[in-house]
Amino acid sequence: MNGTDRRSFLKLLSAGSLAAAMPASIAKALAIPANNATGTIADVEHIVILMQENRSFDHYFGTLRGVRGFSDPRAVKLPSGNPVWAQPGLLGLGTILPFHPTAPDLGLQFLEDLPHDWDTTHGAWNNGVYDQWVPNKGTTTMAHMERSGIPYQYALADAFTICDAYHCSLLGPTDPNRYYMFSGWVGNDGNGGGPVIDNSEAGYSWTTYPELLEAAGVSWKIYQDIGDGLNAANSWGDTSDAYIGNYGDNSLLYFTQYQNAQPGTPLADKAKTGTNVAVSGTLFDQLSADVLANTLPQVSWIVAPEAFTEHPNWPANYGAWYVSQILDTLTSNPEVWSKTAFFVTYDENDGFFDHMIPPTPPTSSTGGISTVDTVNEIYPGTLANPRGPYGMGVRVPMFVISPWSKGGYVNSQVFDHTSLIRFIEQRFGSQYPGLMDSNITPWRRAVSGDLTSAFNFATPNAASVTLPSTASYRPPDDARHPSYSPLPPLIQAMPVQEPGTRPARALPYQLDAWGVANPSNGTFKITFVNTGTVAVVFHVRSGDIFQQPRNYTVGPGQQISDSWAITLLGRSYDLSVYGPNGFLRAFKGTAANNANANVTLVSTYSPQTCGISLNISGNGGKTGVVFLQDAYTGAVINQLLVEGQPATRYLPLQKTSGWYDFVVTFDQDPSFSQHLAGHVETGLDSISDPAIGATSKTS
Repeated sequence: MNGTDRRSFLKLLSAGSLAAAMPASIAKALAIPANNATGTIADVEHIVILMQENRSFDHYFGTLRGVRGFSDPRAVKLPSGNPVWAQPGLLGLGTILPFHPTAPDLGLQFLEDLPHDWDTTHGAWNNGVYDQWVPNKGTTTMAHMERSGIPYQYALADAFTICDAYHCSLLGPTDPNRYYMFSGWVGNDGNGGGPVIDNSEAGYSWTTYPELLEAAGVSWKIYQDIGDGLNAANSWGDTSDAYIGNYGDNSLLYFTQYQNAQPGTPLADKAKTGTNVAVSGTLFDQLSADVLANTLPQVSWIVAPEAFTEHPNWPANYGAWYVSQILDTLTSNPEVWSKTAFFVTYDENDGFFDHMIPPTPPTSSTGGISTVDTVNEIYPGTLANPRGPYGMGVRVPMFVISPWSKGGYVNSQVFDHTSLIRFIEQRFGSQYPGLMDSNITPWRRAVSGDLTSAFNFATPNAASVTLPSTASYRPPDDARHPSYSPLPPLIQAMPVQEPGTRPARALPYQLDAWGVANPSNGTFKITFVNTGTVAVVFHVRSGDIFQQPRNYTVGPGQQISDSWAITLLGRSYDLSVYGPNGFLRAFKGTAANNANANVTLVSTYSPQTCGISLNISGNGGKTGVVFLQDAYTGAVINQLLVEGQPATRYLPLQKTSGWYDFVVTFDQDPSFSQHLAGHVETGLDSISDPAIGATSKTS
């Protein structure tokens, strides 16, 4: 951005008119109907990707209505027994809850940058225990925004579709995550200069996805500001003026094939060129010209100058303004916008906390099982950096902004940055052979979706949207400010998430897990079942602090089993299984011979009738009553269980739109309980979990 545009931006801020102008950009996008020629993904003719910087999902949207945020009723518990939000402090002293900093106009504060390298991120993750955020990142890791501070980002979520299970690709910094976006991996097999887990920018040579697009004949371009001109390859586009350049975020320029590309060749003309702001303005000049001339490429990436990336310590609302300018530009030609899918996401989480444990493959035979090949998904480690999974990484925001994604939906399918490549494959792969990215590993391709479930291609123009009001912004001065380092409050309380639900996209999940104790050998066996159409990762945690979490990847149509030694006092067990979209199975009881009920519950989804059937068996030779406490309705359902006779109970779920949450007990064994929760998918859009936002949580 040149100096004049920057001054205009600050003038808008000081006039209090920026907040009023930004919803107008959204309203204009909503007013343009979708190209609905075929009612399929083929109606998309332009894919535009903007990857911003360094914000976690909870940090931005933990309080947003209807997403899995701060009032998630099925969040994991830490070894301390506290909910995952109560992160241990330094040296394990005390706990720090998520907190909203007290500075005014938080969206315009220069909130401090936090450590976000491989080592500290894996340290915070702690092999899935997930209890070392504050020691590795500092107390600001728990700071979060609210609607009042970032109203434009909340307005985007309310107008279009937000993904609340989208993860960055790697537990680490910017460059490796952008390599996943541009190429599908980080050279995981050790070739081409990989594997890369840091921002060393040493020069790499494995094949990138734009090269596949070029070979297939799909048009593409990188929109960016050159800034001061072409510098050395490892600082290309990164300038002393934060309002120009590309912040070095065009990671294609760290590949030797692009560095060596000569003017006039596709890699140079489409990836290395940009707008020299000293001569001809900003990238918006080029983008606007292509949109107005109807020459926008089939696939485009936009790379923002530093000040507008949302990277701390730059303000979040500088990025909001930048996104609004892109949206205004794309909608300046309604014909182009009617055929455009615009994705806005974030490369990684900086050091900001998010409560959802990232899905990762097992790192050893004791850490779980995968029915899907995990080749090239485990970093082998070095003397300098620990061994561990590349990812997935921490959850980050993803907006799906298009004429096919209107309506304020939430999509809860698991995605990561390779999903962007997968969407391009889905759209153009049948038309242009050769677009299948072989860099994406089998495990990543199986677990991470292709983003098509975020769209309504069949009837996109039926959506109705009401825009929220937005607050005015106070202006900053025109300077690079010192970092704002907020302090946690002396009196802590969990943030309150906005009440209510939002429409939810249909998902491909259909899963179950059941368990049975074996008193003779002191083990508890869990069977994981996936009858859905995509692979899922089950995350298992034990109440025994000496048993590490385990992960189980189960492909579609498959099931696996594993056992845990029962080591708690009194031969008791306490195991919890977590899956996508709020899935939970929790097992508590004793495994003493002839003293336990040993009831087994197997669930079967009924998509056609929106219900669930429970098969109840194995009552340990006792006749008694099984009680099912319904968390949504408060009702208690009684089921007689006669010795040696399994019982089946069908539970209709239409009133809760397919959501279920039952705690099951048995009157013949006070130690026994099981917790079953999740969502029955019917193939149709639904609503978000009614339990989210229904109550607030405290420490």
